[in-house]
Amino acid sequence: MTVSLPRGTELTDRAAAVLVEAATAHATVVLSGHVQPDADALGSTLALAEGLRRRGARVLATFPDPFVLPASLAWLPGAEGLVPSAAVPGSPDVFVSLDAASPGRLGELAVLLDRAGTSVVLDHHASNPGFGDVRAVDPGAPATVALVADLLDGLGVVLDQRLATCLYAGLAADTGSFRFGNTRPDTHELAARLLATGIDHAEISRRLFDTAPFGWLGLLSVVAGRAVLEPDVGAGLVWTWSSTAEAAEHGLPGEQLEALVDVVRSTQEADVACVLKGQDDGSWSVSLRSRGATDVARVAVALGGGGHRAAAGYTSTADREGTVAALRAGLSTEG
Repeated sequence: MTVSLPRGTELTDRAAAVLVEAATAHATVVLSGHVQPDADALGSTLALAEGLRRRGARVLATFPDPFVLPASLAWLPGAEGLVPSAAVPGSPDVFVSLDAASPGRLGELAVLLDRAGTSVVLDHHASNPGFGDVRAVDPGAPATVALVADLLDGLGVVLDQRLATCLYAGLAADTGSFRFGNTRPDTHELAARLLATGIDHAEISRRLFDTAPFGWLGLLSVVAGRAVLEPDVGAGLVWTWSSTAEAAEHGLPGEQLEALVDVVRSTQEADVACVLKGQDDGSWSVSLRSRGATDVARVAVALGGGGHRAAAGYTSTADREGTVAALRAGLSTEG
């Protein structure tokens, strides 16, 4: 069943009904965000897991392998209760996918979409093709946590500091601290509700955005120094690259590469910013950001990925030169 109404409680009514029924029956509910979860995926998972527990459901919260959280997210309330994917039942009563733009983003947990009694999909990616039994997918929502907040209201769960911390982390992250174009009037209304619980929003933002090991400065210097500006590609392209191996040389875990694109995107002369992140298996994880003139989700989908108009990504198995060549071609077509 696909619910295709404007964002708000109507969009999540069907999902709420399924989850209320599951909680009343003390059913087993498995929740998962996407592989290598960000603040939105993890905040959504942890907040909904806690809300369902309060309603009486038997809840297991997880995410796909590799089962490792970066330090910037491991402090979120409830993260200590996450279990590896191998520990969840193979046929739960309900499986909930959160912030996954496609089944592939669920890794080894994607099989639960079919094996669960009912599968529920909560997402806000424009590239979501539609999957699961009950779908609350709204590309207009600023973050999946906004849908979860509506769903918690439908469950009759009162927001407190524990829940609000998880939700605010996802909302702040996916709106770029309310700087991105996906920020709307009701985004600030939700933020106000969360702040009213008494959360320390400054501390949340510091942990998410303003804390990094000293080695990050060295890595940033090297990667920014090799950036390439190609103003004639599409509406302008700036790109650079790094790798998990290079991050390790600076004493950093691979997830520190994720923040690079937010520095590169500040280039005035380019509408599209790109960072290629070399993985241990030889593939490239490609992050794209747009200043507004280019729909990078369309480009990413054409190259096997997905995302939003202003933020998207995909994986390439070509070498670095081939990966950039394919991106140039995609941006030229989009332009």
